[in-house]
Amino acid sequence: MWRIWRLFDPLRAMVVQGLFLAGLAVVIHLILLSTNKFNWLDGAKKPAAAVAVQNAPLPPAVPAIKS
Repeated sequence: MWRIWRLFDPLRAMVVQGLFLAGLAVVIHLILLSTNKFNWLDGAKKPAAAVAVQNAPLPPAVPAIKS
């Protein structure tokens, strides 16, 4: 393993790797923000029917049977 580091400067290799991973993270986050399902800033856009069902009142409670 030490022979590989004689070919490459360790500091430069780690800086390039860090920049690559940071750039990859930014690209992945921008791709996710451009989708409808995974946009955490605006929230998912749901149809009006789904919102109406979500905000519907709960059914009345069923009383427990006493034995």
